[in-house]
Amino acid sequence: MNARWTPDSWRAYPAAQQPTYPDQDKLLAVEDSLSRVPPLVFGGEVQALKQQLGRVAEGQAFLLQGGDCAESFAEFHPHTIRDTFRVLLQMAVVLTFAAACPVVKVGRMAGQFGKPRSSDTEKQGDEELPSYRGDNVNGISFDPQSRQPDPERLIKAYNQSAATLNLLRAYANGGYADLHKVHRWNLDFVANSPAAARFQDLADRIGQSLDFMRACGVGEGTAHELRGTEFFTSHECLLLGFEQALTRPEEGGGPWIDSSAHMLWCGDRTRDLEGAHLEFLRGIDNPIAVKVGPSMQPLELLKLIELLNPMDEPGRLTLICRFGADKIEKHLPALVRAVKRDGRHVVWSCDPMHGNTVKSSVGLKTRAFDQLMLEVRRFFAIHRAEGTYAGGIHLELTGQNVTECTGGAMAITEDKLKSRYHTHCDPRLNADQSLEMAFEIAALLKDERKALLASDQIAKSA
Repeated sequence: MNARWTPDSWRAYPAAQQPTYPDQDKLLAVEDSLSRVPPLVFGGEVQALKQQLGRVAEGQAFLLQGGDCAESFAEFHPHTIRDTFRVLLQMAVVLTFAAACPVVKVGRMAGQFGKPRSSDTEKQGDEELPSYRGDNVNGISFDPQSRQPDPERLIKAYNQSAATLNLLRAYANGGYADLHKVHRWNLDFVANSPAAARFQDLADRIGQSLDFMRACGVGEGTAHELRGTEFFTSHECLLLGFEQALTRPEEGGGPWIDSSAHMLWCGDRTRDLEGAHLEFLRGIDNPIAVKVGPSMQPLELLKLIELLNPMDEPGRLTLICRFGADKIEKHLPALVRAVKRDGRHVVWSCDPMHGNTVKSSVGLKTRAFDQLMLEVRRFFAIHRAEGTYAGGIHLELTGQNVTECTGGAMAITEDKLKSRYHTHCDPRLNADQSLEMAFEIAALLKDERKALLASDQIAKSA
């Protein structure tokens, strides 16, 4: 790739997964309009996230990234935003206490509309139409009018993202994220969970810590750190014209920031070393991530890291691993060894969702909770064996009481999937399953932190 980068230099490269808009003049007019709207996020927020992810890369913090598989216009509601934010807060409290380290909270929210497709078209019966690519491109209904890509949807996606971010900022800093309140929510979960016995001890210890702080005069309403939190947004970097339109230079000739989100990631279908998506991502100063699947080879991964993070800046690059429980042990160790041998600073995160999707007996896509946890456990075990840090988790989840993934303590079976199967694309963990996973990961993270501490002590005494 050329050394010189501009926000539109990606246009000289092959761009996968881009919709075919019938009216190109309308598309250009929309992109021009978007280039003049206010930014959704700001450079200071972006740099703050990068610094926190730098701590994750150094083994001093943990990344929790989660949210909807694909946001929709129809389900846009403050309660939906609130409930997803709430469950991420609940998970973060559990992980923070177990690991005794900060948890960086990043939502798949306020921009996660577009979805890559395996085919440009979809066929039902004798009719063949463009595939549904997310609400920012076309509609999910299978009819010619809905499936025609419409650039005006990009404007609606921007406006919905702006409203979502406004509400998230209010929740994060307006008292809703108070630590005592979040802990009470977790106590309600533990009390109603069939797996209560497994989680009660950790919940009790968190409560005792809060009681101790209250007795010392650090109670509800007395410390900003207990009443608010930092929360960041992310989405897949897919529609490059939209991303270009929202990319602005920092004042005073600073670096270019994609103001559509704090963090952008490149999917498994678009991470071509000679493609447009990596060309765009290499030039923005946001923290970025890349999905790493079974087809990734060690040499290819090292080339990708060199392209996206040539200065080896901690916090700049996250590798989101999505192999599947049955493939992770075959593919991940060689990649970890190659990166470690090359001395690169990256965040290793686990996405157990995408490699464990199956078709259920009732014809709906689903994911089994036990398989998701199996991949997570193997992810932690591999990093422990290789002497590296399992630094994050990446989940598709919702705060709603859906029935899209099977299993968990609530024992959702395949015959129950149809009762509340609401996803626009892929199956998501519901609130109870998400919290159950947080309690399970907490135990893994606690063991990992102990091993890291022991390793540091040995190194200091040597």
